[in-house]
Amino acid sequence: MLERKQLKGRTQVTFILPENTPHGPVSVVGDFNHWNPAAHPLAARGDGTRAVSVTLPAHGMHSFRYLAAGDYWFDDEGADSHDGTNSRLHT
Repeated sequence: MLERKQLKGRTQVTFILPENTPHGPVSVVGDFNHWNPAAHPLAARGDGTRAVSVTLPAHGMHSFRYLAAGDYWFDDEGADSHDGTNSRLHT
């Protein structure tokens, strides 16, 4: 799930997943962090989810995926679109 908050010329995007689906650590990786899995790991929240927020330029399009333990890549079903391999996010 994606949540957005509009800021001055930017958009704060929060990437949210259920706490244990999939099990183990998960990071969001994309063109906005040079596909670096160490840049944005999701952290547990008190409501049973885990999340990470990233601030991106407004009015842009970004490709991203999630990377879980065991080199398990997956897409976000709630993404704005998909380009065949990646989820797409429109800010």
